[in-house]
Amino acid sequence: MTRTLRDRTRTAPAVLLAVLGLLLGAAACATGQAAPGVAAPAADPDRIEALPDTPAPRLPVTVPSADGRQVTVTSAERIIPLNGSLAELVFSLGLGDRAVARDVSTTFEQAAKLPVITQAHEVSAEGVLSLHPTVVLADRSTGPAEAVEQIRAAGVPLIVLDDAKKLDDIGPRIDAVAAALGVPEAGTQLKERTERQIAEVRAQLPAAGAERPKVAFLYLRGSASVFLLGGPDSGAPSLIEAAGGQDAGTAAHLTGDFTPLTSEALVKAAPDAILVMSKGLESVGGVDGMLKLPGVAQTPAGLDRRIIPIDDGRLLSYGPRTPQVLRELAAQLHRDAK
Repeated sequence: MTRTLRDRTRTAPAVLLAVLGLLLGAAACATGQAAPGVAAPAADPDRIEALPDTPAPRLPVTVPSADGRQVTVTSAERIIPLNGSLAELVFSLGLGDRAVARDVSTTFEQAAKLPVITQAHEVSAEGVLSLHPTVVLADRSTGPAEAVEQIRAAGVPLIVLDDAKKLDDIGPRIDAVAAALGVPEAGTQLKERTERQIAEVRAQLPAAGAERPKVAFLYLRGSASVFLLGGPDSGAPSLIEAAGGQDAGTAAHLTGDFTPLTSEALVKAAPDAILVMSKGLESVGGVDGMLKLPGVAQTPAGLDRRIIPIDDGRLLSYGPRTPQVLRELAAQLHRDAK
């Protein structure tokens, strides 16, 4: 089974987990020159655009959980989403005023005052239960497993969702969260809005040339000496392809999610652009520091200084803010398009 970034860090030393948690706790906006025909992002990426006039949840409902259980939800008065992607969905559905906690990856403005109930990405069952939630949302990478079971043993409905790894996962994920919270019609509206916005971005892309630019996704945490090159299961290829590029790791025949960054691997991938999380870029000292990493300066992307930073909390969220991510990525990837 493919592991997410949270899964990989969960097996790291405690110091590494703490560092990653602090780094992921804040996010910076990416900037770039817009390509002809690709409009610059209009919405504030640090805020959620909620649906207007979401009706009150119709409950109880019984919904399937991705771990094979059937879970009955009787109240959505106190919601705890256990990662930033799920929190984004709750707030986008217009139910943000019912959220009572957040995890460290939930960085958008409307959730800033909520208490944090994770350490790095490890869930505190005691912290969750102390807030008396009526429903908890998790995904397969939520852990530790003991905390999840402790929350369930206390009688709290906890729904596990499949991890989102590509654009095609967005619609089913929205539907699943909306159904669990008793607002399926709002889910349909949000799904249609998101799909329409993605289609609008893709319609503005420059005409495809003979070859699409190759984009390497690098996961960087300089303070912890974590430097990884993304492969076909990293979660980034779907975004890269939708923005009119091709994933360099996949093109270089890498396998799995991530491989340690080496000069040989990166030079073989030969990316025209490098995609990074904003905090990852910051952790290695910006573009100048990144050019000192193995192989970066020898790639077309390094020679051109074409580094594309996108906010940590949005890049791989695969949700209602993914159209913003696509717009930013396309604008910077095709900035020289004619």
